[in-house]
Amino acid sequence: MPFEVVMPRLGWNMEKGSLGGWLKQDGNHVEMGEIIFTVEGDKATQEIEALESGILRIPSDSPPPGLEVPVGTRLAYILKPGESLPTGFVSEPAGPEVVTPAAKPAVPASTQLADEADQPAPSGYRNRISPRARRVAGELGVDWTALRGNGRSGRIVERDVRQAAAAARTGLTAEPAAERISPLARRLAAELGVDVDRLAAELPGKRIERADVEAAARARITPAAVTPQEPSAPPAHAPTAPGQPAEVAVPITAVRRTIAARMAASSQQTAAVTLTTEADATDLVKFRATLHHGGGLTPLPSYNDLLAKIVARALLQHPALNARLDGETIFQVATVNIGYAVDTDRGLLVPVVRDVQEKSLRQIAAESAALIERARAGQARVEELQGGTFTLTNLGPYEIDAFTPIINLPECAVLGVGRIVARQVVVDADASQVAIRHMVYLSLTFDHRLVDGAPAARFLQTVKRYIEHLPLWVAELR
Repeated sequence: MPFEVVMPRLGWNMEKGSLGGWLKQDGNHVEMGEIIFTVEGDKATQEIEALESGILRIPSDSPPPGLEVPVGTRLAYILKPGESLPTGFVSEPAGPEVVTPAAKPAVPASTQLADEADQPAPSGYRNRISPRARRVAGELGVDWTALRGNGRSGRIVERDVRQAAAAARTGLTAEPAAERISPLARRLAAELGVDVDRLAAELPGKRIERADVEAAARARITPAAVTPQEPSAPPAHAPTAPGQPAEVAVPITAVRRTIAARMAASSQQTAAVTLTTEADATDLVKFRATLHHGGGLTPLPSYNDLLAKIVARALLQHPALNARLDGETIFQVATVNIGYAVDTDRGLLVPVVRDVQEKSLRQIAAESAALIERARAGQARVEELQGGTFTLTNLGPYEIDAFTPIINLPECAVLGVGRIVARQVVVDADASQVAIRHMVYLSLTFDHRLVDGAPAARFLQTVKRYIEHLPLWVAELR
């Protein structure tokens, strides 16, 4: 019996997912446990293994990459040798290779295509090009018989025609859009309704990024961007008064929906309180500079890495902050798994460095750098974004001093870090001494249901003391 390959459920709350891409092609033999495709969940990309061995058959109506479908949607089949396909299975035959006919008098493309449409095509010949691609080829004057198809089973699709037209205009060889568009740009194009094939034809030779898709989406509602051949797209919202700018409707993404839901849940389900203090980070700045100029640590630890080690040490002394609430029970966690809040093109992601209390600074720096890189590239795995017990969020690079961070459920607390800035500070009130010191604001938001204000304040005080007095903890870093 054919084995169905379906959209898997990657988490208890996952209802939909989108195919990231096939790593095996239709007709390939696959072994059980072999990675055959990737799935993009709310925030992570997961590699999916084959649960059976056999021949992979991908129907033509299988959801394309980037399209969100419900969990359980059939994506493909795995067949045993000699096993037949289920009734109703649709597959596009590759058809025989077509030899380009000998040169003949030039005929206008539209006339030539009209003639072809009236004549019976050899077996498998018409299947080499989709009806839409044939129509676009007629509009653009492209001889599709000489093209190599990039669709399933080698079929010529619209993007092949548009790329050929762009190559003819520019004299450049057009690289398939699917090979030069970033995964993020492809997803965003699907959400905003941007034709990536047309965009690729307009930008020959250029890798298509998020900014290109956003520009194309804005151009669709800009009158200057409307060509005589295409009707103007209606603006998302017409001005209600002279001089009032039009609004651009930006559909909410799956990641943004998840972020919105979790932030709203945090606001509604926690009794959040924020405490703020200021710490003298001068010695911390000097210590990191020492590491940078010959300290021997590679990669160079970030301030977040240093703070992660400090926070882990403080949490071991104040376990009430390293906790979660489950029903009527508070669970204090023995290990410290710190999430790093990371800004990515897809939205806010929080990859987790585990067992920070046991790792050296070198290990923390290497692990966090790899996690952040994968998160920003859209390659973070589901397990890398789960299991945190405490979160660090740092807005210092954006010149923010203090702010109110939001708790990352089901954690108890989150530490917000502002910029480190040099300014005049009184260092000895009795002697009236003033010096230039590097100061930083720390903002701790905690769930008052799990812990009271005084224990939370003592934890923040401990973090402040460790920042200001390196000898208390720095010996254990290596």
